[in-house]
Amino acid sequence: MGERVLVTGATGYVAGHCIEELLRHGYAVRGTVRRPGDTAAVAHLRAIADEVGGELELVEAHLDRDEGWDAAVEGCPLVMHVASPLPIENPTDEEALLGPAREGTLRVLRAAARGGVRRVVQTSSVAAVHYSGTPEDHVCTEADWSDPALTPLYPKSKTLAERAAWDFHASLPEAERFELVVMNPALVIGPVQRDRTNASVEPIRRLLSRAMPAVPALSWNLVDVRDVAVAHRLGLESDVAPGSRYILSNGSWWFRDVSRVLAEAFRGEGLRPPTRHLPYPVLWLASRFDPVLRRILPDIGRQRIYSSDKARTELGWEPRDPRQSIVDTGRSLLDHGIVTP
Repeated sequence: MGERVLVTGATGYVAGHCIEELLRHGYAVRGTVRRPGDTAAVAHLRAIADEVGGELELVEAHLDRDEGWDAAVEGCPLVMHVASPLPIENPTDEEALLGPAREGTLRVLRAAARGGVRRVVQTSSVAAVHYSGTPEDHVCTEADWSDPALTPLYPKSKTLAERAAWDFHASLPEAERFELVVMNPALVIGPVQRDRTNASVEPIRRLLSRAMPAVPALSWNLVDVRDVAVAHRLGLESDVAPGSRYILSNGSWWFRDVSRVLAEAFRGEGLRPPTRHLPYPVLWLASRFDPVLRRILPDIGRQRIYSSDKARTELGWEPRDPRQSIVDTGRSLLDHGIVTP
């Protein structure tokens, strides 16, 4: 059995795939969860561990509490800090999101420093990159940082959490300083591992279930959750990764093109994803009653560009065809009963 890796937020969408990737590559995994006794929430992880014959241990730890983190880190030379809140609807109190993201990150990193951890790979987001006031045609790289004064609430939480991680890392005495690597994925899609949706795949669910009759002029940069998990593992293993951020994006897609891929793949199964354009005035009116639409309204008609050259060159990261990622997302939502014909 390989080295033991602590993965925070084990029941989360990205974390679950990270755990699967690690187990399939011979690592032992200790995952943190809020309720270890919730067998339904961890059944898919247990099943993966049983399938591959991997060692999986689950322990209790909370981002908003100090208790449990030293014990969680003990005996783990490697840490993947994946846990961070991603609500479908923004909370009324912004500290309900900013606090766990920023202070939770620092709790994990302090425990890592005390526990003699060798390397931490942290999950951030392109949301910590692109709200920088640059022109729309600017190609965002790891040198770009979002300005918290310009960001909506969720990007602000990711930016402050990542900034806190780098600042804390720089403040450590040399003897206590672990290696830090940060991953900045775009919108994460790909198969879900259990019968639960999340904010990341919610747009695919809405298209597939025809929760809207037409498609807004919205552009996404997409990345497959399985490719994100591979990048996290490579971040643990690469000799050149420490001290780096890595943008993980597999290209920009308009919402309408995503829906067309879904329509072509699932038209024979009683599903009719919309392909007509949704005019902005109609979207604006609908957003008065729908928090998800309200969140995306400022991005209508805009297309951002990210470069993942650094991840490809330094880590050898090769993402899969995004069309396959879109179809696999839809298939998993059907298989788990999240979407029904």
